Amino acid sequence: MMRFIVLLFGLGLAVAYKNPYYASGRTTMVHLFEWKWDDIAAECENFLGPKGFGGIQISPPNENLVIWSANRPWWERYQPMSYRLITRSGNEQQFESMVRRCNNAGVRIYVDAIINHMSGSWNENVGTGGSTANFGEWHYPGVPFGGNDFNWPHCVIQGNDYGCCPERVRNCELSGLKDLNQGTEYVRQMIAGFMNRLIDMGVAGFRIDAAKHMWPGDLRIIYDRLHNLNTAHGFPSGARPYVYQEVIDLGGEAISRDEYTALAAVTEFKFGMELSSAFQGGNQLRWLVNWGPQWGLLAHEDALTFIDNHDNQRGHGAGGNILTYKNAKPYKAAIAFMLAHPYGEPQLMSSFDFTNTEAGPPMDNSGNIISPSINSDNTCGNGWVCEHRWRQMYNMVGFRNIAAGTNVNDWWDNGSNQIAFCRGNRAFIAFNNDHWDLNQNIQTCLPPGDYCDVISGSRTEENGCSGKLVTVASDGQARIIVTTHEMDMMLAIHVGNEVS
Repeated sequence: MMRFIVLLFGLGLAVAYKNPYYASGRTTMVHLFEWKWDDIAAECENFLGPKGFGGIQISPPNENLVIWSANRPWWERYQPMSYRLITRSGNEQQFESMVRRCNNAGVRIYVDAIINHMSGSWNENVGTGGSTANFGEWHYPGVPFGGNDFNWPHCVIQGNDYGCCPERVRNCELSGLKDLNQGTEYVRQMIAGFMNRLIDMGVAGFRIDAAKHMWPGDLRIIYDRLHNLNTAHGFPSGARPYVYQEVIDLGGEAISRDEYTALAAVTEFKFGMELSSAFQGGNQLRWLVNWGPQWGLLAHEDALTFIDNHDNQRGHGAGGNILTYKNAKPYKAAIAFMLAHPYGEPQLMSSFDFTNTEAGPPMDNSGNIISPSINSDNTCGNGWVCEHRWRQMYNMVGFRNIAAGTNVNDWWDNGSNQIAFCRGNRAFIAFNNDHWDLNQNIQTCLPPGDYCDVISGSRTEENGCSGKLVTVASDGQARIIVTTHEMDMMLAIHVGNEVS
């Protein structure tokens, strides 16, 4: 009986780490990659909050190595020098202000936590907060960590280790990054202390970078030492942080994502691979009728879902021909399907423009990040893409919020690449990825009326529509038209977006 109780307790903790604790009526996270804290706070107040976004994944907030020899690449943020909260995104005071302002706007903050390793060895040796290290002695006085806090004997992961040797994947260095030993009490204390400071400041959870490279048993101990979320920031009493772990598992490796789902949620890399393939013609859209675990994906409650992230949009991490902002029409369609379908906890990517996959965010000659500018049509400038500010993206966030709590029903397809489905009686979406027009009477499941298509436009202040109008008849049917020459391959309507 005691063993049964212990098992139930462990299961309860795992479930607790899988709730993002969004504010009521919100459902979707966006990764504001390399944004500054002051800019994120303003974005929460001016855009993300009003548009119904649920949360933001931020870049690592702790001090990192400054790498001028590579022209301040994006990955320098993944080279920790200490757990001090000072980076190009801002200092501790700016971080704390951002969290407070975003929570007040109903938008939660999720930290990209780099707890597997410290920096690699470089000719440069100064962090964003002024810390230095003795790389040859594995000594990071800014924490402090010393030689006894890292895995020994020293080794570096080789490519073939992933297929045979889980102990090397977890105990050796990833790309030469100095590998912390989370099995030691002191390292656990320092990591949990860092994460608890952030929780106490009001963050809602963490992405665990390189979770695959740490032992699940060590991670469980660290997670269970985390504080409950701070009720002063609007979280319910007893709420545990949302934890989603980076575990790349496309099959055939010695380490499985299933070893980590018992702990917390996991990043589902297969999700973006399969949808990217489908919306680029690799699979027929009609096969998405059973989208979810039957495709070999994680269970719904275990999955943090996305089309692209900061790694695979640059060809790193996992996946083949991943859709990104660079191929906008199918990319927007894949995102629309992700947000229209109830499977998983979705995350949008918000990028800066790049041609060199190593390049960091837009910066001035002194290495300071340049803030996004906001254009009259709500899009971004100054080298920032800001996919979350594309109309098709933020309107589909609203669609998902409206459809929350419903399942897919009344699926329709043409036996090829034209599909449509309802979400209860609240929302409807149709896609056309064929080489001929979609022009069909289809069941929308919505009450009769005239609806504004949220893909081609938005409802205007005069209660009109800047895009297509869709008239739903008394039987729920509507004439759905999506032609091949249109800018987008989908149409979406929902209750609350009727026009007069």
